[in-house]
Amino acid sequence: MQSSQPRRPPIVAIVGPTASGKTALSLDLAERLGGEIVNTDAMQVYRGMDVGTAKLPVAERRGIPHHLLDTLEVRDPATVAEFQRWARAEIAALRDRGRTPVLVGGSALYTRAILDRFEFPGTDPAVRARLEGELAAVGSPALHRRLAEADPAAAERIEVENGRRVVRALEVIEITGRPFSASLPVLEYVDPATVQVGVAIDRDVLEERIRLRVDLMFEQGLVAEVERLLEHGLAESRTAAAAIGYRQVMDHLAGEIDLAEAKERTVIATRKFARRQMAWWKNDPRIHWVGYDDPDRLESALALVGSVSA
Repeated sequence: MQSSQPRRPPIVAIVGPTASGKTALSLDLAERLGGEIVNTDAMQVYRGMDVGTAKLPVAERRGIPHHLLDTLEVRDPATVAEFQRWARAEIAALRDRGRTPVLVGGSALYTRAILDRFEFPGTDPAVRARLEGELAAVGSPALHRRLAEADPAAAERIEVENGRRVVRALEVIEITGRPFSASLPVLEYVDPATVQVGVAIDRDVLEERIRLRVDLMFEQGLVAEVERLLEHGLAESRTAAAAIGYRQVMDHLAGEIDLAEAKERTVIATRKFARRQMAWWKNDPRIHWVGYDDPDRLESALALVGSVSA
């Protein structure tokens, strides 16, 4: 006898490097699937961080509900563990209502933490406080070099300037005696009714699109946005202040670099970030890749989603 239980919608995640066209595909899929968007970008949760995160304006969301956008103030810290909890709750609520959650965002670790089996190591306040004191004293690059010696795989995936994550990696290594990379998500979905669609793009094309995106951000008022957010505690934030573009503009506003240098450093940092994103995904055989310029990419993605049974 067949079960009378209604079939739950699958979980769909759109992955790929920044500026590859994930947002457009996610909207197309949500429209066709009767779905809603769940943000998986670590910085788009912050109110006011719009231009520099390429947050889609409400008028361009096609009337599709978006979740986990504009939920925090810039001074509020946020962790991967908290984001995992928030996103999984949103996903469960959507599926309970028969809506397909379509995850999209540039934070590869956050996406993996949501989709895969991932238990977070504990924390030790004394170790954390000592490492944060060292961070303040010697800076993130020095601690990142230490991490590279202790756990090269983790260092490759963490930005040199992201002191908060460098400290967390060193803390986990110290309190567990194991590499931080050993505590990262395993390739096993929490729910097998999950499909990842990757947007593939040639590196040369991607790097040009990144430059164009950064140019547009500065034209659209990134500097003014950062000035406003500084009044709301951006510089004191442990999380938001690490965002690419914002960090460089803060250096400019502090008189350390000129505007052209801030823009160029943003381009370079974004390209490095894109390469780190691909390092996360290149060894995941579960991702089904579609070309960024493939006219049939939506139909290909829909076929993949249709093949997943709940």
